[in-house]
Amino acid sequence: MQTTKNERVPYWIKTVIIFFLGWVVIYAARSVLSPVMPQIETEFGLSKSQLGLISSLFFLAYTLLQVPAGLLGDRLGRKRILVSGFMLFTLFMAAISISPTFLIFMLLWMLTGASQGVYYGPQYALSSEAIPKKWITLGSAVIGSGMSFGIALGYYLSSFMIEHYHTTWKMPFLAMALPVLIVALLMLVFIREKAPSTDANPAAGTETKGDFKFGDLFKNRNLLMAYITIFCSIYGFFVIITWLPYYLQKERGMDIVHAAGIASIVPWISVLGTLICSYISDKLGRRKPVVLCMLPFSLLAIFGIVYSSSEAALIGVLVLYGFIGKISLNPVLIALVADNAPRAALSTAFGLYNFFGMAASIFAPYVTGFIADSTGSLNAGFYFAAMITVVGFVAMLFVKEGKRI
Repeated sequence: MQTTKNERVPYWIKTVIIFFLGWVVIYAARSVLSPVMPQIETEFGLSKSQLGLISSLFFLAYTLLQVPAGLLGDRLGRKRILVSGFMLFTLFMAAISISPTFLIFMLLWMLTGASQGVYYGPQYALSSEAIPKKWITLGSAVIGSGMSFGIALGYYLSSFMIEHYHTTWKMPFLAMALPVLIVALLMLVFIREKAPSTDANPAAGTETKGDFKFGDLFKNRNLLMAYITIFCSIYGFFVIITWLPYYLQKERGMDIVHAAGIASIVPWISVLGTLICSYISDKLGRRKPVVLCMLPFSLLAIFGIVYSSSEAALIGVLVLYGFIGKISLNPVLIALVADNAPRAALSTAFGLYNFFGMAASIFAPYVTGFIADSTGSLNAGFYFAAMITVVGFVAMLFVKEGKRI
């Protein structure tokens, strides 16, 4: 299929915009939980371990869908999987607002996680085929920056509804159902199963799926190191986005709106960091040097959250983490996966990448809560997240990469 001459907006730009909005609503839906965790803790009499388990079970369901969604996308159609998942996502988010018990809330919350789990692999497979190769990292960065906007939107929506409109903690979930439905309809109308070919990306839309062996993805050294690195990066990231608003309320004495505002520094700054780091990676034609520069600063920033003795210092380290943390790192690693994965297994490779990465999101909320129950403070949980980051740095040292022509 060729790009039509009368198409005023190139298809790949439409793809970037719609998939950007997809990440906005996914992360906003997740993030409405964090500011209302104290209310949930009080209403149901939960320990910090049990409170962390809410997010851990959500991400367990999300993670378990990664590889099946990638495989189904490669075989049955990526668009079909995306749209079906988002329709279910809409339904479950709306249903949370009328959940009568904690058990039903948890069941619906896990189903929401499962419905989100079909997005990653098919989405990045479709966008990687649509975006011209010279813009692949930057295009993926723009898509991924939707995560930043979504986190901030979720924090503000939840805290504002509770503080100013005095709604129950369930109402922000209902409010998010409408934008999710809108994005599902946009994907249904505008996204194509095969991207049109362009001069910049002549192979798009013409490749055959071909046969591949699932085990071959584990034989690629660079893919394995990318999987390990994203696990380590996401662990620290989910400690921060899950627990930081709670930490600022309980251990720094901030009110819910102020805590949400401080915590949202990370996603807002990461928009700039994502674009700059991705641009540098594209200009270098290499991913490894950029990642090796970013991870040590992530380590420093996570330690700094605990060590900062003033609000100004805390803001400083959150700005640093936002600039070089997981959201900024992700498009660079996505490009590394796209560089090394076989075309016929692209959706599966991205699903596997996110499976390993999001496995960290299962452990991070619960382990951090368990450490807090054991030590009486969340500080040790942040220290542990920093040490996990070191493992990711070591893994990236083993990537073999030359400058791409």
